[in-house]
Amino acid sequence: MTPETRVTTLPNGFRVISEKLPGVRTAAVGVWVDAGTRHEPARLNGIAHLLEHMVFKGTRTRSAKDIACAIEAVGGSLNAWTSREHTAFHARVLAEDVPLAVELVADILTNPLLDEQELAKERDVVIQELGQVEDTPDDLVFDLFQERAFPDQPLGRSILGSEETIRAIARDSLLAFMAEHYVPGRMVLAAAGAVDHERLVALAERWFGEREPRPAPVTVRARYVGGRERDGRDLEQVHLCFGLEGVSYHDPDYWAVQVLATALGGGMSSRLFQEVRENRGLCYEIEAFSSSFADTGLFGIYTGTAPDKLEELLEVTVTETRSLVRDPEPAEIERAKAQLRAGLLMSLESCAGVADSIARQLLIYGRRIPVEELLARIEAVDREAVRRAGERLFASGGATTLALLGPVACGCELELGRIVA
Repeated sequence: MTPETRVTTLPNGFRVISEKLPGVRTAAVGVWVDAGTRHEPARLNGIAHLLEHMVFKGTRTRSAKDIACAIEAVGGSLNAWTSREHTAFHARVLAEDVPLAVELVADILTNPLLDEQELAKERDVVIQELGQVEDTPDDLVFDLFQERAFPDQPLGRSILGSEETIRAIARDSLLAFMAEHYVPGRMVLAAAGAVDHERLVALAERWFGEREPRPAPVTVRARYVGGRERDGRDLEQVHLCFGLEGVSYHDPDYWAVQVLATALGGGMSSRLFQEVRENRGLCYEIEAFSSSFADTGLFGIYTGTAPDKLEELLEVTVTETRSLVRDPEPAEIERAKAQLRAGLLMSLESCAGVADSIARQLLIYGRRIPVEELLARIEAVDREAVRRAGERLFASGGATTLALLGPVACGCELELGRIVA
């Protein structure tokens, strides 16, 4: 049975999307906001993430404990996350408790107290979270990579911010950020599972229908720069992330680049895993990835290795990437496509996965893209499309990005332009 997807836009621009899934008795429901780290001023870097924490600390009608007890009294859960472009507040509940879930999410988003004492405590919590990242090199190197790719601009800054910026965020700043970005036209109420769309629209009208529409602020367009970032701290391994500018969500080569990344380093059968790890034993983990944003993207490779193996690892990686771009094998392309198809379908096996998918699609593309259309786009990628996308990424020989974390003695020059030279 094909899932029933419906979309309604309230007069103030607030959108409601639902997908009814047969055979389930639960629902995932929440509000997704078109605001994240790239919408922050530099002096308040980390405010989107701190705000995500703070709205759970109490409202005009409920304490933080009241919120937790209300959702868990019906066996549900309530959580949130922040990315560079979006923030989400979502719940999992039984079908009959969807109204309560919507009420709780609406309460924390429309009536947060943002108490000064709670803010002081939550600043310390986030700073502890920052310390955790600092102690996790395979996380930190991705932040260094992002920062070097997009230096001195919102898209390159850490989602968590820094201790200095977190300490500088005051209650008035949180209120101003919400007023500017948490506006009806940039918010989506999404639900999947055992949901009734008309009932969901009525809940949206009750809790969000009176909010005044406001124009969306201008998002600073990203400028890919690239370069080298090296942190020579004392570690057993060198962690490195390297790559170049990728493609946006809207790029016609989006799926071809995803297939390329998967074939290159997306599983145990990939070129890099087989040659770098299995055949040569140069590392424990190596992966290729393609991250997309509204107006740009990043194509990269992550690995960790012993300092004395770094030069060989880089040389082998360039050689394997060059080989794949120049002459992709039909079998490896088909394996990569199978991985992407399976990953897509598996992600939609849960109510939470579907709710997240339809919400982000509405924010990014303005519509729900049918699964059959996505599968057809993956299937349409052939050997020539992968080769062409690879040449497009690497042919310019332009700015590459290299982030290294650990004991590096050499300069580690890496010219990805050699891949198609």
